[in-house]
Amino acid sequence: MKRPRTPLPLELPLIAFLSFLWMALWQDFTLGTLIVGAVLGTAVVRLFYLPPLRGSGRINIWWVLVFTLRFLAKMVAASFQVAWIAVVRGPKVRNSIISVQLRSHDDFIVTVTGHALALVPGSLVIDVDRTTATLYLHCLNVTDDHDAERIRQDALHTEALVLRSCGNRSDLAVVKAEKRLGRVSGFSKTERDQAIPTRSAAPASARQRRGPAGVSEEGGR
Repeated sequence: MKRPRTPLPLELPLIAFLSFLWMALWQDFTLGTLIVGAVLGTAVVRLFYLPPLRGSGRINIWWVLVFTLRFLAKMVAASFQVAWIAVVRGPKVRNSIISVQLRSHDDFIVTVTGHALALVPGSLVIDVDRTTATLYLHCLNVTDDHDAERIRQDALHTEALVLRSCGNRSDLAVVKAEKRLGRVSGFSKTERDQAIPTRSAAPASARQRRGPAGVSEEGGR
């Protein structure tokens, strides 16, 4: 099956990054190395399949600044926290793997959010389910459900700042709606703990309302 061709202008940021990476690897930032890196980068993105990074076309400098300051503050605080846990608790510390389903399915947003979480000491992205935009985080010092929920909400807050900084308008509308309604994406802990009602446990009145369509036994007879 022939894969769809990505327009070259959409691949220019990736080619520029590969060119810079080529110069960094050779530690030679001259024009000749840049040209060779650009040629190799173009060959890589045109000959090998890579998911296209389609930008949203918008960037908010204020939220970029907020995201950057929060990220730096978290890195500093987490560094001291990890050092304290390593010295005081040592190998007795308890870790957990936490799944976080993000709002956006955009590859760029998922990648930036995952890197922002993985670069903070104490947490590491060990897997990504691209189809459901779910990150699996290995987190340090998680002892109960409350800690897991706190980390999940922190990850969603990080994604919200990324969306406010450079997300597309539909994802940004979701973030604004959540703030207006006073809740975050996904199920709350209480909602996740509730048992899923079975068909037999459904109220009789509800089954009778479906009767005219001939779906339920009570209504169909």
